[in-house]
Amino acid sequence: MPIKSFRGLIAQDGIDTITLHTNTGSTGYRLKRFELIANNPGTETPESVVKIYKIPQTTATSEIDFSDNTMLAAGYYSGENTPNFPQDVVVIFDNEIFNQDIYITHKNDSEAKAMNYYIEIEQLKLDLTENTVATLKDIRNIEQQ
Repeated sequence: MPIKSFRGLIAQDGIDTITLHTNTGSTGYRLKRFELIANNPGTETPESVVKIYKIPQTTATSEIDFSDNTMLAAGYYSGENTPNFPQDVVVIFDNEIFNQDIYITHKNDSEAKAMNYYIEIEQLKLDLTENTVATLKDIRNIEQQ
């Protein structure tokens, strides 16, 4: 299946939207890769949390709660401004299929610096049953918020 890639620089407390929805919902997606890197590696000391959600977000937080069914992925990036301490990156993402837009949030608790992200998403053709399941999950998640 085709792979789509997205990259961007997300500001401190920023929320980006990646538009994926279709009119019929027959195209599904699955995260394949999620990477983070500081805007100026080696010159700043970020401690950032970048998360990907299936529903719109109003604020960016550094709290990571894997029991949140609306969160698709979470990434933590820590770096120092000296070469003696290399960067530390932890990224965890779900293998879930979705068919709507996704929302990326960024919170940096140590400095008000931006963070780069890179995402690869596998594009899938959904049959009617898979389409219905993905759409109903999205509706349920929105209602729970």
